[in-house]
Amino acid sequence: MPTLQDDQTFAIIGAAFRVHHALGCGFLEKVYQDALEVEFRYVKIPYEREKAIAIHYRNVRLGESYYADFLCYGDVIVELKAIRNLNKIEEAQVMHYLRATKCTRALLINFGQPSLQIVRFVNGYKQTFDEAEVRDLAAQAATKSTLAVPSAVAEQ
Repeated sequence: MPTLQDDQTFAIIGAAFRVHHALGCGFLEKVYQDALEVEFRYVKIPYEREKAIAIHYRNVRLGESYYADFLCYGDVIVELKAIRNLNKIEEAQVMHYLRATKCTRALLINFGQPSLQIVRFVNGYKQTFDEAEVRDLAAQAATKSTLAVPSAVAEQ
């Protein structure tokens, strides 16, 4: 089961919610990246944008690198999408990023729907938030209260 308290990922979720609330759906992914970067700076979430992820095979670095949209707090991968629906391909992409970096937390955020879609990965578990839960997390992050995981769908 994912950890019950993770103020950092919930702060990122709050930032994404504010961006989605202001812009809605329909823009290209790059617009949401730009807006989320502005929001991260505004709420002082430390981040690196388009963080290179090296892939290794038999201890040899392969020539191709992948790029996570953001690496926040030094160990939270944030991957953005602006598509109709998330599916197993996007989830697999995030799982590969986690495996390649040895990070234990990631957020897959889709701005392509009228309701923000978020999948949170923690220590190999996957947690999907519905619209009401995202709104509650955003409100809690805004007030900087102690955050608890809402009743989300947890999968392994």
